[in-house]
Amino acid sequence: MQTRIETVDPQRMDETIMAEAGRLIAEGELVAFPTETVYGLGADALNPEASAKIYAAKGRPSDNPLIVHIADFSDMARVALELPPQAKLLSDAFWPGPLTMIVNKSDAVPQATTGGMDTVAVRMPNHPVALELIRRSGCLIAAPSANTSGRPSPTEAAHVVEDMNGRIAMILDGGPVRIGIESTIIDLTEPVPMVLRPGYITPKMLSEVLGQEVILDPGIIAADDTRKPKAPGMKYRHYAPKAQMVVVDGKEQAVVTKINELVKEKRDRGEKVAVIATEETRSCYEADIVLCIGRRTDEDAIAQHLYRILRECDDLDVAAIYSECFQTPRIGQAIMNRLLKAAGHMIIEV
Repeated sequence: MQTRIETVDPQRMDETIMAEAGRLIAEGELVAFPTETVYGLGADALNPEASAKIYAAKGRPSDNPLIVHIADFSDMARVALELPPQAKLLSDAFWPGPLTMIVNKSDAVPQATTGGMDTVAVRMPNHPVALELIRRSGCLIAAPSANTSGRPSPTEAAHVVEDMNGRIAMILDGGPVRIGIESTIIDLTEPVPMVLRPGYITPKMLSEVLGQEVILDPGIIAADDTRKPKAPGMKYRHYAPKAQMVVVDGKEQAVVTKINELVKEKRDRGEKVAVIATEETRSCYEADIVLCIGRRTDEDAIAQHLYRILRECDDLDVAAIYSECFQTPRIGQAIMNRLLKAAGHMIIEV
């Protein structure tokens, strides 16, 4: 298959390109498109054959649910068996935006889209290209991240080309994404709402809107959680570079000292090593390659750069990666969730 790659200005979209992209979705083909979080790989959510194409293109396990993207809150009625009262409160506060809600699914949603589950994950993306594609297609669009399963998620179209060129019908290049990590996922099917994946919207923000406690799934922290996943990707290794990766956590000087010790061991064996550091500490390391993720005080930049840097490590063909810990105040939990998954939960405390 030849993949068409089309550049789209989010502020002045080419109507011909968007009409063609919508037609491809409606005909059961795959189109990659930008959202505010990461690039998505889209197909008609209510067409089981189209959803199956997503799994095949990504090499994604078939029991890993897909998120359904909508352009209007009224579309929730098409996919939800019933709407919990919290759904409208959250949509008014955060949609369009980086929040995914899990509700019990209607019969209209095939289990090929939900990974065999009786629940469905739904969100309204905050990106003009994504919203226009949904409207042009006349479909609800199922879309995981547009990368080969397990690799770092794509935050620009070039990453999608690396993984999906020749596998899908079209890639819409809308430029780099704004946020850089996937949406927060909240489960609304239980009496107490539960965050199943941390993201840009925090549990505190959700609690304030709902006026009730929002809890965190313990599987977010546990490395060995083996329960059946309720959210996309919960039980699978994600965001992983090809090289072995280790996160080192502790006080700044102790972390620098430990990482330099680990780097020396690898370099003495002739292995190429990368270190992921902040602007404040980048000059302290003796590795072949030091990749700066941004200033420690700028957590939005850290989130935005994380997947790009993990992909750079693959391009640089390093044998090992050592990363500082990024426990920032607001979205540090979301950043560390991705970082630890990328490292296979290999962390050294110093």
